Amino acid sequence: MTIRLYDTSARQIRDFTPLTPGCVSIYLCGATVQAAPHIGHIRSGLNFDIMRRWFEYRGYDVTFVRNVTDIDDKIIRKSAEQGRPWWAIGYENEVAFNTAYDTLGCLRPTYEPRATGHVPEMIEMMRGLIDRGHAYAADGNVYFDVRSFPDYLQLSGQELDKLKQPSGEGETGKRDPRDFAMWKAAKEGEPSWETPWGRGRPGWHLECSAMAHKYLGERFDIHGGGVDLVFPHHENEIAQAKAYGDEFARYWAHNAWVTMSGEKMSKSLGNSVLVSEMVKRWRPIVLRYYLGTPHYRSMIEYSEEALREAESAFARIEGFVQRVVELAGGPVEPADEVPLAFAEAMDDDLGVPQALAIVHTTVRQGNSALTADDKEAAVARLAEVRAMLGVLGLDPLDEQWTGSGSERGEDLHGVVDSLVRMVLDQRQAARARKDYATADAIRDQLQQSGLAIEDTPSGPRWSLS
Repeated sequence: MTIRLYDTSARQIRDFTPLTPGCVSIYLCGATVQAAPHIGHIRSGLNFDIMRRWFEYRGYDVTFVRNVTDIDDKIIRKSAEQGRPWWAIGYENEVAFNTAYDTLGCLRPTYEPRATGHVPEMIEMMRGLIDRGHAYAADGNVYFDVRSFPDYLQLSGQELDKLKQPSGEGETGKRDPRDFAMWKAAKEGEPSWETPWGRGRPGWHLECSAMAHKYLGERFDIHGGGVDLVFPHHENEIAQAKAYGDEFARYWAHNAWVTMSGEKMSKSLGNSVLVSEMVKRWRPIVLRYYLGTPHYRSMIEYSEEALREAESAFARIEGFVQRVVELAGGPVEPADEVPLAFAEAMDDDLGVPQALAIVHTTVRQGNSALTADDKEAAVARLAEVRAMLGVLGLDPLDEQWTGSGSERGEDLHGVVDSLVRMVLDQRQAARARKDYATADAIRDQLQQSGLAIEDTPSGPRWSLS
């Protein structure tokens, strides 16, 4: 068994060999908490949640670090616009992100450090880089000297002479316009911390280099994030960490965007779809299916139609699960192992679309077994389906979707179930007295209300259509 991953730095799929046998260390660039999350933000968390789950299924002990950027230009700008403390905006949106991750079934990270909690580590790294001749202080800022690091831009494949480095307001004193800020001099009214070079605040890139070093050491297995972070963020992380003396990440994995009308979903484009609003219209497990089942390196073009297709596809899986559970008279435990074809697909750069095809094939086989009244085969197929869905975080029988985290939804389902049962009893009574016109009218009215009614040997069953 060998897991293979596309490594951005190598520009090819590579066999994964961990630094420590049986262990995997992953650092994922998390949220910049200037606003509540849209589904484009959460896709990254979902993709790397599936990666983590697959490593754990394969027997690895996973250390998963996902940072929180709780101080940057955008947060400070929002603070000024709203007249609220920067830390209040950051915390409010950090809670919103964690709620979204939890709602869509992402496992909690091993560690989730905040940038503002690691200023001493940043100061230590800057001091080391200045001592080694890779950084310099100017006008209260601290800059990284990109020409001092010969391997700069290897990740993104750009040419230094053609580089246009993004710069922020107040970044004065640069020796070269392509040098980037690790520390920004304090401005009146903005948050700041004391350093040997004057008061100021972190640059965006420094925080991740410092936190990865603290929590994962001088070298670790996988660094992940959205493809939009390759430059400048990840490129600058590498420069800082390696110039400091770290080996840093051995594999680089990047997920693609969620787009609308061909453009990256973002706040600045005004085309974001907030998770908090989406889960009012779509069940969280359906939203996870929609965002998590395309290949992580493929763009997702958002549309209502695509979500409806995802909902229908997942409903077919759920319907099979429900029918077999009813036939078995209770829960069916997941199989100890997933089918070989599913495992091969997941081992090959997390080929979720190919793996999902195995899920649907197994569901069809299980439905055929149900039609043939082959209970043993149907139960066996369900056990396989549950094992596969568990790896994807999509098992509808898992506690994530049925337990305490869904109490409000379960209560509502119970209320609806009681009301629908009353109507179905009236329909059954109409059929018993051979008043088929009334029975059909009741069925049609339920369907118009968004409910699908299925007559089974054990009685009528309803579900959301």
